Amino acid sequence: MATKSAFPQFAQTGPRGEPQQQDAEEFLSGLLSIASQESGGTVTVRNGFMGGSGKVVAEKDLVGVNNLIDALFGIKMEETFTCDEIPVPSQSEGKGDAMEIDTPNEIAVEPEVVKYDLHRKLVCNIQGGSDTSSQVNISHIIDGINLSLSGKITKRSEILGRDCLWTRKQRIDRLPSVLVVQFGRFFWKETPDSQDHTGVKCKVMKPVAFSGTLDVYEFCSDRIQKVLKIAKDKALAAEEDRIAKKLKCNPSTKSDFSDSKSSGEDEDLKVALAMSIETDVDGTGNFSIGLGLPENFQGVYELFAVVTHKGRDADGGHYMGWVKSEFQGERTKIGDTDEDNDDWFVFDDDEVSPCKTEDVLKLKGGGDWHMSYLNFYRAKK
Repeated sequence: MATKSAFPQFAQTGPRGEPQQQDAEEFLSGLLSIASQESGGTVTVRNGFMGGSGKVVAEKDLVGVNNLIDALFGIKMEETFTCDEIPVPSQSEGKGDAMEIDTPNEIAVEPEVVKYDLHRKLVCNIQGGSDTSSQVNISHIIDGINLSLSGKITKRSEILGRDCLWTRKQRIDRLPSVLVVQFGRFFWKETPDSQDHTGVKCKVMKPVAFSGTLDVYEFCSDRIQKVLKIAKDKALAAEEDRIAKKLKCNPSTKSDFSDSKSSGEDEDLKVALAMSIETDVDGTGNFSIGLGLPENFQGVYELFAVVTHKGRDADGGHYMGWVKSEFQGERTKIGDTDEDNDDWFVFDDDEVSPCKTEDVLKLKGGGDWHMSYLNFYRAKK
C-alpha cells in the first residue's frame, strides 16, 4: 500500500480488476527520485560514504552533489552540439561532423554548444537511431551505449537564423559509484491505420550480449580519460612486470626499472589531475572523477545485479532479479575464457535459487527466455 500511495500509477488495474503490469525502470526512477529528496545535504552524503567505506569524503568530491542518491548513481554528462550546416575553416579538421572546406576567415562559424546535465543511468539503444544509424545492428552493450550517446537533432542556428541539423555527442564528465544501464527493449509504435490511433507498446526481443565487466573509458570526456589512462598504464606496467618476473627475467634490473617507471607515472598522474583542474567547467578549481571510487580506478565496472523481463508482451510478462553473492567459493573460469564463473542468486518472487555467472550472461535475449532489462554495475577494485 505504501508503494501505491507513493506511486499512484502502480495502483492501476485492468478491465477485470487485476493489477496491471508496471515498468521496472519507471519504478526504479521513481524510487530514486523519492530517496534523493529524503537524503539531501552534504552531511548525509558524508555519513553515507564514511559508514560504507570508512573514508573521509573530500570537499572536491562534494562539488555538484547535494544528496546521497546522486552521490551513488549520479552521472554528470557533458553534451556537445555541433552545427552540421555551416562550413568551418579547414584548420578545424576533425571536429564534429560539420562540412570541412577552405573558407575565408571572415565567414562566421557557429560555435559549439556545450551543456552539462545529471543522469542516473546509461541507455543501451537496441533498435538503432532515428537517422542512418537506425541501420546499425546492435549486438553488444558497448555498441548500444555508444549509439545512445550520439545522434542528430534539429536546433536553431543563430548564424543562419533558422532551424538546422546539429550533431549531438554526450560524454561522461563524472563517474558514479553504482552504474545502471537500461536496455531499450520497450518502445511505443504508432498505429495510424488503427481505429483509435493510440499506438501500441512493443518489446524488442533481439539478443544484446554483455559480460561480467564494463569499461566506460571510451564514453568519458577528455579530462576524465586523462586520469583513467594513467591508472590503466600503471596497471599495464605492473602486469608486464609480473609477466617478466614469471619468465625469470633479471629481478634486480627489472625491479629498478619498475620502481623508476612507477615513480614517473605517479608524477604523470599528478599532471593529469592538474590539467583536469585547469579545465574544470565550474571554475571552482575543484575536480573529482567521482565519489567513492577505488584508488587508481581504471573506469572498469563489475556486474553485480540484473533485472530481467520474460515474455513478449510489454504490458505483461514476469520480472526477476539476479544478484551476485558477496561470498564466493573456489573461483573457476567459464570455459576457455578469462571470465570468472562466480556464484549468483536468482529471485523469482519468493523462490530463491543459486546460479552462476554463465547463467547470467545467457540473459542477453533473443528468445522467450528471461532477458536483461536493467544491469547494475559497481566500480571494480
